[in-house]
Amino acid sequence: MAIGLFILAVIIQLAMVLAIFLLSLSRVTGSSVALITVLVAAFISPWSLILGLPIALLCLVLLVTSIRQSLITKPVYKALGGAMPSMSDTEREALDAGTSWWEKELFMGAPDWDTFAKYPYPELSEEEQSFIDNEVEVLCAMLDEWQIHHEDKELSPQAWKFIKANGFLGLIIPKEYGGLEFSSYAQSRVMSKISSRSPTAAVTCMVPNSLGPGELLMHYGTDEQKQRWLPGLAKGEEVPCFGLTGPEAGSDAGAIPDTGVVCYGRHEGEQVLGLRMNFSKRWITLAPIATVVGLAFKMHDPEGLLGNPEKTDYGITCALVPAKHKGVIIGPRHNPIGSPFMNGTVDGQDVFIPLDYIIGGVENAGRGWRMLMECLGVGRGISLPALSTSASEMSYLSVGAFVRVREQFKISVGKFEGVQDATSRIASNTYMLEAFRHLVTCGLNQGGTPSVMTAMAKYYATETMRSVINDGMDVVGGRAVQMGPRNFLAIPYQAIPVSITVEGANILTRSLMIFGQGAMRCHPYLFDELQLLQSEDKEGALKAFDNLFFKHLGYTFNRGAKAFVAGYVGGSGHAPNFADNFTLPYYKHINRLSASFALTADMSLGLLAGDLKRKEMLSGRLADIHSHLFIATAILQFYEYGSKSVAERLHAEVALKNSFYTIQEAFFSLFANFPNRMAANLVSFVTFPSGRIFAPVSDELKCQLGDIFMDDFEANPFRDYLKTMVYYNTEPDDVTGRMEHAYQTLLEVEPLWQKFKKAEHKDSFEGLTFEDHVVYASQNGDITEEEAEVLIQYNALRFDSLLTDVFDKHLSEAQERDNPHTLENAVHQLTDYAQLKNEAKGRNNISVDSDEPTTDKLNDVAHTNEQTGDANPNHGYESDGDVKMVSEQDTAKEVRAQTDFENAHPELEALDSRHRDAESQLNERMSYNHRLNKDGSVNPNNIQANSAEQTEHGNPAWKDSLHRDENDNV
Repeated sequence: MAIGLFILAVIIQLAMVLAIFLLSLSRVTGSSVALITVLVAAFISPWSLILGLPIALLCLVLLVTSIRQSLITKPVYKALGGAMPSMSDTEREALDAGTSWWEKELFMGAPDWDTFAKYPYPELSEEEQSFIDNEVEVLCAMLDEWQIHHEDKELSPQAWKFIKANGFLGLIIPKEYGGLEFSSYAQSRVMSKISSRSPTAAVTCMVPNSLGPGELLMHYGTDEQKQRWLPGLAKGEEVPCFGLTGPEAGSDAGAIPDTGVVCYGRHEGEQVLGLRMNFSKRWITLAPIATVVGLAFKMHDPEGLLGNPEKTDYGITCALVPAKHKGVIIGPRHNPIGSPFMNGTVDGQDVFIPLDYIIGGVENAGRGWRMLMECLGVGRGISLPALSTSASEMSYLSVGAFVRVREQFKISVGKFEGVQDATSRIASNTYMLEAFRHLVTCGLNQGGTPSVMTAMAKYYATETMRSVINDGMDVVGGRAVQMGPRNFLAIPYQAIPVSITVEGANILTRSLMIFGQGAMRCHPYLFDELQLLQSEDKEGALKAFDNLFFKHLGYTFNRGAKAFVAGYVGGSGHAPNFADNFTLPYYKHINRLSASFALTADMSLGLLAGDLKRKEMLSGRLADIHSHLFIATAILQFYEYGSKSVAERLHAEVALKNSFYTIQEAFFSLFANFPNRMAANLVSFVTFPSGRIFAPVSDELKCQLGDIFMDDFEANPFRDYLKTMVYYNTEPDDVTGRMEHAYQTLLEVEPLWQKFKKAEHKDSFEGLTFEDHVVYASQNGDITEEEAEVLIQYNALRFDSLLTDVFDKHLSEAQERDNPHTLENAVHQLTDYAQLKNEAKGRNNISVDSDEPTTDKLNDVAHTNEQTGDANPNHGYESDGDVKMVSEQDTAKEVRAQTDFENAHPELEALDSRHRDAESQLNERMSYNHRLNKDGSVNPNNIQANSAEQTEHGNPAWKDSLHRDENDNV
C-alpha cells in the first residue's frame, strides 16, 4: 500500500511539472502551483519528498529575487557575455534588418493556423493579367535564346526597345512616377514567363526590379531624388545598375574596400561639400549599358566636416551617381558562364560627388547595409525563385513530352522505373516550387521585408531547380547534350551556376544566413537578450536580462513538453479550418516538428552560443528544418487552392513526404554531430522517442507519379496549369514547341499508333521500313488510307522532335536537318522487300499469299489471347483504347470520325483541290512498290522503272501536293 501511494505521489508531481510546462505558466504562478503540489504529494506519501524537496527548493529560488539573481541570473549573464563574440554595427544592422512573417510562427514551435487560413491567396489583378497575356506574350514571341546566346550575344534592338517602352524595367515603381506598381506575385509571374523563353531577357528585366536603385529610392530617397530618377527608370529612359561586389568583397559584402571621404570639391561650377570616391566594382549586371549607377561604399569623415568631430567612420553608405559623371569608368563586359546578359565592371578614382547623391541624403549616411539587407532581400525572394520555378516548369513540360514520345525497347522511356525515379522528382519538385512561390509572394504582398523567408526562397528554389534540370538532362540524354537551336535543356543547364551564385551565394545563404538571421528575427527573446549582453550598462542590463531569461526558459520548457507529448500521442490537432482528411495528418506532423525545432534550436543556441556561428554544418541543418517546415505549409496552401484532383494530390503527397523526410534526417544528422552528446541524446529522446517516423517516398508512389507525369488535360490538371505559367506554344519549328507539338499529336493518335506498333513488333507486316509496314497494312485493309497518312505524319513529327543539331566543321552555324520520314519523303523510304520475297517464293515453288482479302493483322493483335497493354510484362504500352480499325467501322459517322485528324483545316482543303490528291497519289505510289506479281504480267523491273519515272518526271500536281506546309500535315 505504501509503495502504491509513493508511486502515485511521484506521478502527481511529474504530471504537475509537465502541466506547468505545457500550459506555459509564469515563473510566479508555476512556482506557486509546484509548491502546493509538493505539499499535497507529501501528505499522500512522505517519501515523495525525495522528488518534492528539490522541486520546492528550486521554486523558492525562483521566487526570491535576490537569491535567484545571485545563483542563476548573474552567472548565466557572465557566461553568455563571455561566450558571445563582439558585434559590429554592421552585423547588428544586418541581424536587425527586415521583418518576420509566417516563418516566425514555425520557428516558435506553435504555428497559429487560424492566422495562416486568413492569408490572402495571391492572385493577379485584371491589369496584371492583361500585361502578362499581351505585353509579356509579345516580348516572348520576339525572343530567340539560341540567337541571343550564341550569335548576337545580347538582346536584339527590337527587344530592348519593347522592354523599355512597355515598362518592364519599372514593375515596382509607383504609378505616380509612371511605373506599373505591380504586386510581388505579378512581378514573379512576369519574370517566370519571360524566363521560360529567354533567361537572358529575364535577368535583364529582373535586375532593375530587385537589385536596382529603384526600390532603395522608393523607400529611402528624398523627394528630389525620387522626382529626378523614378520617372526615367519607369519609362526605361534610365537604365540602372547597382555596384556592391568587387574583387575583395563577394559573399562578405560588408568588407567592401571602396571608400567615400567627406571633403570639399567643385560640382557644376560651385564649391560644395561632398565625397571623394574610390571604388572598383565587378560582376555588376547591366553595368555596360547603365545610365545611373548605385554604389555601396564605406563613408569616412576624418575632419568632422559633417559637424560631429567624434564620429569619423559612418559605415556602409549608398549613393546614386550618373554613369557619365566625371571619373566614373564603365568598363568592359564579363562573360558569366556564357549567359550573355549585360554584366561588367564599374571603377572610379578620386571621383567627387556632392552629398545629395547619397540615397536619402546625409541623414542616411552609414545606413547603407540595413537598406541593402531590407530592400534587396525582397528582390531575392522574387526574381531568382521566379526564374528557378520557370526553368523547372519548362523542364516538366518538355521532359514529360519527351519521355512519352521517345521509345526504347519498344516502349515509351517514361515507363521505365529508373526513369520514373527521376521524373517523379521533377514532378514533385516543380509542384513544390510553384507552391513555394505562392506562399512567399503572399507574404511579400502583405508588405514588410521578411529577410529570412526570402533567403529561404533564394536558396531552396535555386537548389531545387538545379536538381530538376540535372534530372531532366539525365532523362533526355543525348537529345539534351548536343547543343543547338533544337536543344530545350542545355541553356538552362549552362546557366545554373549564375542562379546559385548571385544574390547571396548558396553555401553562405544556407550555412549562415537562414538560421543566423532566423534566430534573431524569429526567436521571441534572443535578439533582445543579445542586445543586453552587449550593453555597456551592465547593472541595468542585468535586471532586464533576469526577466527575459526566465521567460526564455519557460518558452523552451513549453516547447520541450509539447515535443515530448507529441512524440507519444502525435502532434496537436490544431489546423486551418479548411483542412481535410488528406491534409490533416500533415498539419499534425508540422505541429510536432515545429515544437521539436523550437526546442532543438534553443539547445543549439544555449549550449553553443557564439560557437554556432562557426558550426556552419549544424547551422545548415537547422536551416533545412526551418525551411522545409515553411515549404510543407506552402504545399498544403497551394493544394487547398488547387484542383484537388487525384493527380494533383499525388504531386502534393510526394512533395510533402520529401520535405518531412528531409526534416527528419536533418534532425538526426544534427543530433549525431552535436558536440554535447548528453544534451543531443536527451533532446533526441524527447523529440523522437520512438526513432525515425518518416520513410522515403515509396517506389509505388514514384511509379504512379511517373505515369501521371506523362499525362495531360483532365488526366493531369497540374500539367495543364503549368501551360498558363510559362510561354507555351506548339509550333513545330520552335525550340520548345517542337517537342510539345509531337506530344500533343501523339495524344490524338496514340490508340492507333500503339495498336499499329504492337502489330509491327509482332512482325505482322512485310517490309524493312516503317513506311513499308504502313503500306502493307493499308493494302491488306487493316487501316484506311487516311489512317496510313496519320501514322506517316506522326512518325515524321516524332522523328523530327528527336533530332539533334549538326554544325559545320567550325561549329559556327547550325545546319538544316533533313527529315526522311515527312509525307513528301515517305515514298523514298519504300523498299521492294515484299516483292522480292514473294518472287523468291515463286521461283522455289513456295505458295504465296492470294489476292483474297487478308486477315486484319491489327485486330489479330488486339484480340489475341496473349496479354497486351499494361497486362503484358514484355512491354509497357498503355491500354489500346476504343479506336476501331477500318474493318470494324460500319457507320458513316465512324468513317468521318476516323478521317477527322488533328486540326484538319477544312477551309484550306476546300480551296486547294490538290490537298486530298496527295493521299491518293501517295497510296498509288506505294502500291507500285508493294503490288504482288501473281500472274507474271507485271515485270519487277518495269515496276521499278515506272516508280522511278514517276518520282523524277511525275505530273507536277502530284509533286505540289506533297510539298504542303507542315502545319497542314496533321
